[in-house]
Formats: sequence, C-alpha cells, structure tokens
Amino acid sequence: MDRSEERDLIERAIAGERQAAGDLIRAHQRSVYGYILRMSGRPEVAEDIVQEAFVRVLGNLHRFDFRFRFSTWLFTIARRLYMNAVAKNKPVYDTDFVGSMGRSQGRSNSSTESTVFSEERQQVQHDAIQEALLSLTEEQREIIILFHQLDWPIALISSHLEMPEGTVKSHLHRGRKRLRFMFKDKTRLGEQLAGVAL
Repeated sequence: MDRSEERDLIERAIAGERQAAGDLIRAHQRSVYGYILRMSGRPEVAEDIVQEAFVRVLGNLHRFDFRFRFSTWLFTIARRLYMNAVAKNKPVYDTDFVGSMGRSQGRSNSSTESTVFSEERQQVQHDAIQEALLSLTEEQREIIILFHQLDWPIALISSHLEMPEGTVKSHLHRGRKRLRFMFKDKTRLGEQLAGVAL
C-alpha cells in the first residue's frame, strides 16, 4: 500500500473505525511476525510479541508522526518488546527437533508420498535456516533478516538500529560469511552420511 492509503487508514483508525484498524493490522501482521519469529526461533514468543506490539501501536496511534513510515515505527516497537523479553527471560531455543508433520503409515499414493516428502524437506530446510540464524550474534541475525527477508536498505536498517551504516555492512558481511560456512559444513556432513548409508 502506498503512503497516502496508509495515512488514510491510520487517520480512520485514530477516529475509531474498527475496519481501518483491522486493515492496518492485516497489512503488516505477516511481516512483523516473520521478523520476530526469525529473531526468536519460537512461534509462541513471536505471537505474543506481535500481539503486544499491535496493542501498543493501536493505543498510541494518535502519536504517530506521519513524516515517517508506519512500518518502521511498528518494527521499532516490536523490536523493543522482543529485546525486553530477551533481557527478562533469556529464552531457550528449541532447534533440535526435525519436522515430522505429515508422516503416516501405509501410504500407497505416490503423489501423496511425494507431497509429504516435499513438505518434510521444506520443514527440515526451514529448521536448518532457523538454527543457522540463531547461531549468529543478535546484531548479525537482525540485520540479515531486515536486509534479506524484509528487503530493507542499509540506510533504513542503520536508522532503525541507531547504528552507523559501515557497522551495519560489517555485521551483514560477517553474518553472511558465518551462514555460508555453516551451510557448507552441513552439506559436507550430509554427503558423508549419504556415503555411509550407501
């Protein structure tokens, strides 16, 4: 949505129009949830934080400064809530499980088996990516998520994190390098295991 449509929605939501508030939430809910999920690695944490972020945003909508992007304001609030939760709880991340959804005994339909295999492979890949992201420093992980998943430019990330652009680029470079190393390592291990299985 463009900025004029967004402004219209915000003004209507401030005036108390529930439909406008709902539309505003729906427009941003998925991206904020994805961001917090990648940061925390835990769906229940992401759900709680996103819900709290929208409660705070809607409660303070009259304070929003239209010179800025609404999404930047929302992400800043969600990020602060996440950082507060981390400081309070130091969450334990459960990255040891391997996706086993969709498994059942005695399937005979090859297209169904193919679909199940594809879904399991996607889950395993998703878990591997999440595990790799969680191995990064907090700064590297957040910058990689904002840059690659949300397509934020370096300048916006720099402003959002209150960090010099050079530092953002440095964290981005080191984070990518670490991810490449981890995935290369996992590929080598996978090939070794495949060789043993043969």
